[in-house]
Amino acid sequence: MPRTDIEQISTLLPAWVESSKKQCIHGKTASYIPELSKAPIEALGIHLIDSNGHSISAGDSELAFTMQSISKVFTLILALMDNGEEVVFDKVGMEPTGDNFNSMLKLELVQPGIPFNPLINAGAIAISSLIAGKDANEKSQRVLRFIQLLSNNSSLSCDLDVYRSESATANLNRSMAYFLKDNGVLQGQVEDVLDVYFRHCSISVTCADLAQMALVLAHNGTNPLTGDKLIPRRYVQIAKTFMTTCGMYNASGEFAIQVGLPAKSGVAGGILTMVPGRYGIGLIGPSLNRKGNSIAGVNLLQTMSQQFDWSLF
Repeated sequence: MPRTDIEQISTLLPAWVESSKKQCIHGKTASYIPELSKAPIEALGIHLIDSNGHSISAGDSELAFTMQSISKVFTLILALMDNGEEVVFDKVGMEPTGDNFNSMLKLELVQPGIPFNPLINAGAIAISSLIAGKDANEKSQRVLRFIQLLSNNSSLSCDLDVYRSESATANLNRSMAYFLKDNGVLQGQVEDVLDVYFRHCSISVTCADLAQMALVLAHNGTNPLTGDKLIPRRYVQIAKTFMTTCGMYNASGEFAIQVGLPAKSGVAGGILTMVPGRYGIGLIGPSLNRKGNSIAGVNLLQTMSQQFDWSLF
């Protein structure tokens, strides 16, 4: 897109960030993972990059945070690349749940007892078991290298403090994992699979890293800055569909109506979204609404989408 598009956004964005920051007082950080509760609740930052490499940042965009559920998009893609669709969707479904992201209710109530989709916790744990590798360490390293490749940042690493905090407080995730193992859904040893899951959720990024990853998805798996084809188009299509239907937890329908872009949030306050064919966007706002999404971040994206008519619907 023309440079003037970025310039127009750049002119308006700082004021919009400051306005959306006022929403932070109405939310709270994710205290159920103790390390995440330490994040600055008033922070809000955003980075946007276009197909020509022009980028803008506003607010607290340099703040580092962990990917949390945003990583589920990329473990899904990697599992598809490793196994193909038939194997993956034998273990997870394709439908929204309408329940909280950490609910295990329908695993028992709805047959065949597989997670409804790969972006809820149970589904992402099942997906983590499908990553190729001889052990948990090799699988985790493959996920990390994949995310480093897509973000064009080889220095990304796992935040060990967050990883330990997640592992120490993961009783519900362990319950789901053992239930999945008993149901024949989970491959491998439960604690090994959970280790892969906790590690990819704990990869530390900035808004710029998310924006670069989103830009690849916005261009159907090709990095427009290098021309490199990094992901098969079909798997990007699958991932973006899940992001639209399930990516903002059980507020995905509301987000689709109010913002209208494929997106994935995480409980550290990150949001990865994109304007297909145009922009990759990364955002951080650790103050969460009751659905687990960045309260100021959703407000900011709604403002931007409506102002620039970005909605796909």
